[in-house]
Amino acid sequence: MKLLQTSVSLLLRRFHLKRGVLVDDDTDHRRAKKPLRIYGAYKIFDKKTGGYFNGQCVMFLLLVTDLITLPVGGCFYRPDPRQQAWKKEKARLIKAGVKTADRPKPPHADPDYPDKVSLALSLIDTFCQSHPDFTVQAVLADAAFGHQAFMDAACARAGCRQTISQLHADQLVLFRNRERPVQDYFARHQGTLQTLALRGGESVQLWINSARLKVKAHGTKRFVMAVKRVDEAQYRYWVATDLSWRTLDLVGCYTFRWRVEVFLEDWKLYEGWAGLAKQPDEDGSVRGLILSLLLDHALLIHPEQRARLENRGPACTVGSLKQAACAEAIMQFVRKILAAAEPARMLDELAEKLRTLFPLAPSGKHMSGRDLGRLEPSASLRYRAAAP
Repeated sequence: MKLLQTSVSLLLRRFHLKRGVLVDDDTDHRRAKKPLRIYGAYKIFDKKTGGYFNGQCVMFLLLVTDLITLPVGGCFYRPDPRQQAWKKEKARLIKAGVKTADRPKPPHADPDYPDKVSLALSLIDTFCQSHPDFTVQAVLADAAFGHQAFMDAACARAGCRQTISQLHADQLVLFRNRERPVQDYFARHQGTLQTLALRGGESVQLWINSARLKVKAHGTKRFVMAVKRVDEAQYRYWVATDLSWRTLDLVGCYTFRWRVEVFLEDWKLYEGWAGLAKQPDEDGSVRGLILSLLLDHALLIHPEQRARLENRGPACTVGSLKQAACAEAIMQFVRKILAAAEPARMLDELAEKLRTLFPLAPSGKHMSGRDLGRLEPSASLRYRAAAP
């Protein structure tokens, strides 16, 4: 990852970036049914279908600044096989009616298989140690990281006071010495309709309510918010560590986490991870991951993109930049042929190389060259059709 951090340092200096927001997230990617040489592949629950698939889980750390958004860290998550076996056995024993005292104790954590919280904190630590002069304004994470251990540790590792995450609707908060689920508290307190610039761009209307409440699971007072769009039925509950921020500032900051979805779509479609990268074993997977993230960095210093960013204009999408780079390569090659002493010979040599690189493969769809078989009635068996 040293190469990735070196690239991050180059971009921070080139664009004079001094501060920003760190976003932790993860993504799952489907692999083959029997991934024999795919590093870190395991059975993952499919949220869309309710089933399972074999795939890889990649942890990401994204940096959102006032100019660009770029990946600054990534690693693979691998579940502990002993923990998985214990959970499977525990579920079986519970179904069989075995009491808690008679069930086996959970195994100790294996340092070779760190959990997602440890990996996320490690990514934050690596970034902050590699760039000590950079100021982290806040750390954002989803509901999987919305507990005290992560939120307090993230503030300590990043050297900031603000970490924003999510609460579950049934988590308890303390109000006037009474415990109640957070959804019940906000159901009794009407929110206000606010117009907010979503991710710093388009304006949307949101129902927003907030209060500084003690969260029981955290053991301390937090800034709790209830947020939903005008077309949504259920509120989302967000929680922040620093109580001195304004509500609208917190909501606007947390919407930057949704930029991760844009990055993941670009990364999987255009930057060589899903369709192009071949990743056998650990080295192949890690190298493929780093190279795909470096490609995202490289597109930021594309001449067209750099000119727009330096003039504070709207940046180009990854897909359009990739197409522009391909078109530019074709034009450079055409100019090279036209400037050659023997352009016809050079073009013939290119055609021969292309035929070698891209050979035609036999198709299994068509029947040409195959035996279709005999598909007609037999005269000797016509009596069978006439039989009652």
